[in-house]
Amino acid sequence: MPATPAWPPHSLPRLFVDQTLSAGMSLTLDGGAANYLGNVLRLKAGDAVKLFDDSTGEWLARVEAVDRKRVTLGVADHLRPREDVPDLWLLFAPLKKQTTDWLVEKATELGAKRLVPVLTRRTVAERVNLERLRSIAIEAAEQCDRTALPEIADPVKLDALLKNWPADRALLFADETGGAPLAEAAKAGPSALLIGPEGGFTDEERVAIRAVGTPVALGPRILRAETAALAALSLWMAAAGDWGRPPRA
Repeated sequence: MPATPAWPPHSLPRLFVDQTLSAGMSLTLDGGAANYLGNVLRLKAGDAVKLFDDSTGEWLARVEAVDRKRVTLGVADHLRPREDVPDLWLLFAPLKKQTTDWLVEKATELGAKRLVPVLTRRTVAERVNLERLRSIAIEAAEQCDRTALPEIADPVKLDALLKNWPADRALLFADETGGAPLAEAAKAGPSALLIGPEGGFTDEERVAIRAVGTPVALGPRILRAETAALAALSLWMAAAGDWGRPPRA
């Protein structure tokens, strides 16, 4: 006999809303969210939607009314609380626009808690559109079933980052000159992964980083910056993060 499907099914539309949700409340969406639900998906009164707010978790809501520019939803059942995300930061040198967008999307899917653009001497792009990156992270969280959004931090210069580094957070940096295998160096607890720019760290930067953090290796090949970031996230999550948890029912 086939198993009874879970309700609500995972295929329900899923949206982030920037307000605290509670049972019985009614909210009206406009803009892109309303267009997506009303015009793209063509939802009608009574249809179900999943909502999450980065605070109370995920909720089941139902469409109450649809017009050309607005959709009104009634919040019903609390499906699950906000998840506990492993305390892992990804520190990355901003790359070209599309590559940075892709990196933020994938880092969100992989479970990073905080994303920090770091300006180094060889950073390709020093201007970062934080609002755009937040939108990309939200879309990725909607798709991958996250209930906790990653924090998008303001860009920081490498020397300032190192000067103010918290003593209780492990700093692991991908060093192309070698280091301990990341899978062995990764430990549960507050941690951060530092990935350099396309041209790598300068010798002076590498000395300064080694004074604060631990160099790690990502294997025998030289990786592109964005590849290194995702490889490091994957290795850490598998060794010390939440990838060992069973999938959500």
